[in-house]
Amino acid sequence: MLHYPYQNFYEMAVANAASHPNDTVILIDEQRTTHAEFLEKVDAFARFLEISGIEADDRVAIIAPNCEEFAITVFAASRIGAVAVPINSLLKESEYLYILNDCGAKLLVTSIKMVQEVQHLHVKTSLKRTVWIDEAPIIDAHHVLFEEIRAIRPSAKEQKVMRTLDDLAVIFYTSGTTGNPKGAMISYRNIFSNLVGATQLFSITPKDRFIVYLPMFHAFTFSIMVMLPFYAKASFVIVRSILPFSNIIKQTLLRRVTIFLGVPDIYNALIRAKLPWYFLWFNSIRAFISGASALSEDTCKRFGEVFGRAKMLEGYGLSECSPAVCINPLERQKMLSVGKALPGYEIKIVDEEMVEVPRGQVGEIIVKGDCVMQGYLGNPESTADTIINGWLRTGDLGKMDEEDYIYIVDRMKDLIISKGINIYPRQIEEELLKLPYIKAAAVIGVKDPHSGEVPLAYVEIEEGVDAAAVTPLSIKNALKAHLANFKLPKTVHIVESLPKNATGKILKRILKEQYAQQGEA
Repeated sequence: MLHYPYQNFYEMAVANAASHPNDTVILIDEQRTTHAEFLEKVDAFARFLEISGIEADDRVAIIAPNCEEFAITVFAASRIGAVAVPINSLLKESEYLYILNDCGAKLLVTSIKMVQEVQHLHVKTSLKRTVWIDEAPIIDAHHVLFEEIRAIRPSAKEQKVMRTLDDLAVIFYTSGTTGNPKGAMISYRNIFSNLVGATQLFSITPKDRFIVYLPMFHAFTFSIMVMLPFYAKASFVIVRSILPFSNIIKQTLLRRVTIFLGVPDIYNALIRAKLPWYFLWFNSIRAFISGASALSEDTCKRFGEVFGRAKMLEGYGLSECSPAVCINPLERQKMLSVGKALPGYEIKIVDEEMVEVPRGQVGEIIVKGDCVMQGYLGNPESTADTIINGWLRTGDLGKMDEEDYIYIVDRMKDLIISKGINIYPRQIEEELLKLPYIKAAAVIGVKDPHSGEVPLAYVEIEEGVDAAAVTPLSIKNALKAHLANFKLPKTVHIVESLPKNATGKILKRILKEQYAQQGEA
């Protein structure tokens, strides 16, 4: 059974400020913030929230780039019992309107960088205030600058709302494969279960330093890159943008980062980058952690050749599980496995009837434990379909070996059934990525009058490769030596770039939509 030293985020910040007041927790540009300074900023913003009429259980939305204000907002909301709602900063106004109205947000923290999509959101939502972290398009009763709030001091009469482990802490909106996004309701217990398990597995200490360059609104970044350093009394470097990529390398070296978290796109970029010899010799990284989507076998092997000293730990999770579910342990990693369940969690592989299948057999991955969300906001039907007797259906296909290591096979929705035979797109993608001239690949299934479904491949070609020498036919011929004929893509599309989300995950939904539109045309 997991032990939780804190009931909520604010309690954790108070404890850190008491035990390690002068230790740095956040580094951004040339600025350093200690635990004591961070708590002061949190208290000031919490007082502002209270003055603005934000009460317990109210939603505080965040649409912003990576910044210290993001973390301050989350902890301040925790102090007054409000709920943080981190939102994808790459959406459009209509998408923001849906999410803000769905969760009933009362206050928004945002940036001038998003002004085109967010400046009029208060007109059609329940927002009482919009707080701008940098510049405001206008200063009035509704629009406030974050900088002005820093001078506020907490009142002696101010009441702290004591939130407990099973209270709602955060709402993560899932991207969804169809329809509107759903709000996964995450409790403090959910998040802390991730932090307790990760601290044990990675042996995190106050000496560790993380780097945060992936979007902080993403559940993976939120829990493992931001909240985990707070929990372990460690520190983290905030990089405002992923570009230029050279800045991430520079910050990693100069700030002596020890824990580097990334996604396959980043690791592919790292092994392709011409890294200076001194970076490879003098970096302080002891663990690379990969999530969001699967690493290819080729990337794993090449990464090991480039970075021999640090461990590459591939993991697996989803927003509905706060989000980490399993990861390769430091002491032993298995190629192409996403590792074993975090402490306190259970994982099973089941068939369509939710009956556990034998080891090594493919089935749906289901998860049970303190990580499982409370449910989808305002959507009891989807909640009932997803959580059954405490077990969360992930919608992912996988298998488990005799040592409890999990292997992701594919998404259930991506499974292709051709003439009654199962085809797993990931297997085809793995073979495509082994070809030295292919940078990225995605395989989707489309309807076919003769076979039911057939696979189609979309690929990006490496820069510098002679495009005339690489054709759809040459790619198919290269696959023939490694794949059965029924698995070969019916068509290979060479594209300039594949559609991806903020963490670099390829959006197959968009590829299917594009194919459908082209087919109708």
